[in-house]
Amino acid sequence: MKKSLLVVSVIVLAVTLSSFMSVKSILTHVLKDRNEVAERPESAIAPTKTLFDFTVNSIEGKSVSLKQFKGKKVVVLNTASKCGYTPQFEDWEAFYKKHGDKIIVLGFPSNNFKNQDPGSNEEIAEFCKKNYGVTFPMFEKVEVLGENQHPLYKWLSDKSLNGWNDKVPTWNFCKYVINEKGELTHFFGSKVKPNDDEFKAAVGI
Repeated sequence: MKKSLLVVSVIVLAVTLSSFMSVKSILTHVLKDRNEVAERPESAIAPTKTLFDFTVNSIEGKSVSLKQFKGKKVVVLNTASKCGYTPQFEDWEAFYKKHGDKIIVLGFPSNNFKNQDPGSNEEIAEFCKKNYGVTFPMFEKVEVLGENQHPLYKWLSDKSLNGWNDKVPTWNFCKYVINEKGELTHFFGSKVKPNDDEFKAAVGI
């Protein structure tokens, strides 16, 4: 009897350790994704269209053609109001105020991750203005992955369309960098901020 109990205990311990290692592995992978940096390789194919071919709706509901940003670099963010990364609004607003003449920041609210942006467009706009003084362009809430993925994010995350990248946002505040020609050049995970060396190198500051 004692021997049987010992065997069962060993099995339970093994399963527990195995589960712990699996969870640890998953967490390590997720955290790595949030630090991720991807750059367009020399082998990239020509994109089917550029950022400047898209028209999107502002957070106020007005149609906005992105071709107005030709000749400037663009950083596209998927934002959220109730996320651990939400304070990045302050970082990106400071960056935009300093470099907005050459590098545009575009914010796209999304509720794709843990229901962290459930509010209306009006509520999100008020939150961003009141808490972080956001002046960079914000757009209506969109789906950044899944069946209802917005066409812009479909282009950003489908290498057959953008020429090289297939990375969808892994969490809130992932960044896509587009050059002056409207071509996607970099993807950055959630943890990357505008003062990080990799990002500054990507936008040439």
